[in-house]
Amino acid sequence: MGVEPDQAVQPAQHAAHASHAGGHPSPKEYVRIGLILAVLTALEVAASYSGVSGSLMIPTLIGLAIVKFALVVLWFMHLKFDDRRYSRFFVMGLSGAATLYLIVLISFGVFSR
Repeated sequence: MGVEPDQAVQPAQHAAHASHAGGHPSPKEYVRIGLILAVLTALEVAASYSGVSGSLMIPTLIGLAIVKFALVVLWFMHLKFDDRRYSRFFVMGLSGAATLYLIVLISFGVFSR
């Protein structure tokens, strides 16, 4: 008549979840981040229609994309509240994608126009 294994684990899981849930943002913060993402998207659209040369516009768009990536990954994917190892994987992926993208842009001569 001992305690079943599932019952013994539940209080520990509940305590871990309760302490982890305390750091998550409120719905108000999610709306705030969503509005910031909308403003950044509007800036990207404005930059693409501004008629600025590609050598200035493309780094601007890449910078805005990196900021948006960081906001989405940190807040909406909760990496800000998880183990840092997960964040490193996303940073490595972002670095690889940015490197590949810049190599393609350089090979097409976008910055020399």
